[in-house]
Amino acid sequence: MKTERIFMLLASVVLLTVTALTASAQTVQPGKRYEDMSRAERLVFVGERARHIAREISGTDYQFTTDFERDILKAVTHYAERIGKGGKIDLRLVLERGQAQAPTVNAVFRARNVSPLIGLYLAWIESEYMNLESRSSTAAVGMFQFLPSTGERYGLTAQDLLDVAKSADAAARYITDSVQVFKGDPMKEALAVLAYNRGAQKTTRELKLLLNEQNRQCSICALTADRSKRDETFGSEGVFYVPRFFAAAIIGENPQMFGLQMQPLSSH
Repeated sequence: MKTERIFMLLASVVLLTVTALTASAQTVQPGKRYEDMSRAERLVFVGERARHIAREISGTDYQFTTDFERDILKAVTHYAERIGKGGKIDLRLVLERGQAQAPTVNAVFRARNVSPLIGLYLAWIESEYMNLESRSSTAAVGMFQFLPSTGERYGLTAQDLLDVAKSADAAARYITDSVQVFKGDPMKEALAVLAYNRGAQKTTRELKLLLNEQNRQCSICALTADRSKRDETFGSEGVFYVPRFFAAAIIGENPQMFGLQMQPLSSH
């Protein structure tokens, strides 16, 4: 009986030790830069920051899968490796352009009751804050990369799409319309972001194909998990579009964690 109690006591000590070590592994030292983190620490940091951004854009808690967080991590690391590279690819130039455009984007999206984070980081992944012209009448235009035909639906000419305030307003309305399409889904905002790239009809079709009772809680994760069941047009851009959105937001809202001495873009 005494031996059994000793064994149970030892087992409890081992369990508490393992629990403490696990908890320790799930934290990142405050102020530690991304470049100095281990892969495990980076995954913890990315997951926590992605969930925070999801709360900011939706007001609810998203339950991402570990695989989806790894996709975000991959995109964060890809962006981070561009910091200080010099030349046109240097991410510092992207952030500088973002600072210049942020006041307009933030004001327009707030006026439409859409989270400015959506506007800021759509513009990042669409154009890296460059107001792009096109020589083709059918190609995407402006900082938010609207097709002229889509711009017409929102009352904008191709020339209007080169006006940052007008194109931002059209983007905010597009997101609002897409959120309504997916209003029954707990991740409707993330699906609206995907629909900006993919289109609402195609995104809806993919959801019907891929969602089931097991993966319904994270619909955006389900769309990126089984890549064999989607049509060929849903290539790497579509698969990684939302992870790239969250990656951009993680860097833009936490620049000092990446050695960038600036304020979050949403603060402008």
